Amino acid sequence: MDFFLDSTSSDAERCRRLYAGDVYMFTAVPAAQALCEFARTMLEDAFAPHDPRTAQHEMPVEEFASALAELKPAFIHHPTAKEMIRKLLADRGCDLGKTYFDVPRLRSSTSDGYLTSGIAYAFHPHRDTWYSAPSCQINWWLPVYPVPAGAGMEIYPRYWDRAVANTSSSYNYARWTRESRFNASQHLKNDTRQQPRAKEPLQLDGGVMLNGEPGALTVFSAAQLHASAKNVSGQCRFSIDFRTVHLDDLIAGNGAPNIDSKCSGTTLGDYLCADDLAHIPGDLIQSYDIAET
Repeated sequence: MDFFLDSTSSDAERCRRLYAGDVYMFTAVPAAQALCEFARTMLEDAFAPHDPRTAQHEMPVEEFASALAELKPAFIHHPTAKEMIRKLLADRGCDLGKTYFDVPRLRSSTSDGYLTSGIAYAFHPHRDTWYSAPSCQINWWLPVYPVPAGAGMEIYPRYWDRAVANTSSSYNYARWTRESRFNASQHLKNDTRQQPRAKEPLQLDGGVMLNGEPGALTVFSAAQLHASAKNVSGQCRFSIDFRTVHLDDLIAGNGAPNIDSKCSGTTLGDYLCADDLAHIPGDLIQSYDIAET
């Protein structure tokens, strides 16, 4: 596995290497900086008069969760956010007519266990492919504010080609969307929603911490094992992530090797064409929609 910094490789070459486990990092990407600035404006309006990064020290957890419950869907579905994703993908050399993206998520990782479930879920080690993602899914991650030391996200390279016993066989994306996706804000103390997770002890030493300044960008395969780092910085870490798939790779069945994912269903119905916001053709989605057993 290799890490590339500010690579100028083509999108096709980048995809090929991502499917092989490599990771791409970019610094000071103008389109990413603009997206982060837009997110900061929404965050600061939502938490005014508090600084969003330290608001947890001044707000009851119920009030904090309520602010996130309003803010996050507003950001996800804001047309400006979608337009900024289009510009970011164009900036990175993607073919907008063949690149499909899902809506950008605004993530929050509070400090010292203040709120780690529901609307601010602290993700345990997982692969996105355990969650019905296609093997050609590519993840894009960027910090909204400078990431406090040790409070970013971690990737665990030792598990790229090492299977992990997990519970993904019980996960179906359509069922999750129907039963669990929209009640996140109700989970303040404990998150009882069933999510895929490892069934064996994991060796998490040697993980690669993702951090950086606003405008930094990390790109990696959905098959990478990754998790939210435990945040004890005293500040809430805010980040944005979104996912892409390339139409040609979907048709050809290209992507990272599937070594341990056994979930059913597919997330492809959520994706929009970066050129005209059209959905992926229905017959192609159906070909990936593994039946629930």
